[in-house]
Amino acid sequence: MLQDIIDLRRIETIYEGEKIPVIYDINLKIKSGEFVAIIGPNGAGKTTLLETINGLLDYISGEGFVFRKEIKKNKSQIRKEIGYLIQNFEIDPLAPFLCKDIVMSGRTGKIGTFRFTTKKDWDKIWYSMGLVGMIDFANRPIGKLSGGEFQKILIARALAQQPRLLLLDEPFSNLDYASKIQIETLLNRIHEKYKITIVMVSHDLNFVPVGCNRIIVMDKGRIIMDDKKEKILHSNKINDIFKNGGRK
Repeated sequence: MLQDIIDLRRIETIYEGEKIPVIYDINLKIKSGEFVAIIGPNGAGKTTLLETINGLLDYISGEGFVFRKEIKKNKSQIRKEIGYLIQNFEIDPLAPFLCKDIVMSGRTGKIGTFRFTTKKDWDKIWYSMGLVGMIDFANRPIGKLSGGEFQKILIARALAQQPRLLLLDEPFSNLDYASKIQIETLLNRIHEKYKITIVMVSHDLNFVPVGCNRIIVMDKGRIIMDDKKEKILHSNKINDIFKNGGRK
């Protein structure tokens, strides 16, 4: 029987200095090997949910477990096993960073502070870059990439962590149609080959990868639907949610 890799119970999360929780009454279980899409309009709380799972934001009530470990007490240890694709990851195009340097930064959690990279670390970097089809771009300046190429490098960066859980925040954001197709194909291949647990946040109903078997719908800080992909996408309720635009 597959174990729950994520287990959230009655979670509420609030940003520092705010009074109203961004997400509340969150009950969510995700099993090892699932490919889950969390969708909803802008402001629904999707990114906040990912940050809560990753231990970047502390919940103010409820209980949260990742890898069967309580998040608050084990956040540093948990993050070593999570690959996280950040939304709107920005780098100065004139900064002197090569693609391989950006991917290597994803190994920080594994390497540890004040430790030097080893051949094993570089082997993981080359493997991750090869997996996303970017090995020939290793020595290219990061500012010379297209949007789709840059997104592949960021996915390689997340994979360099050798994660048990991959959290993707808007992986199709700001990409043209051809690049979206490439990223969708890449995610399907990664999931099929490695059976890694993937939780993907998106507001784009047109790009839910084929390998995704479950959709969670959020609106105004709550989970309001959780079902098989086909059932969600053919629901009248989902169209109403996106038509109204959710919380601004």
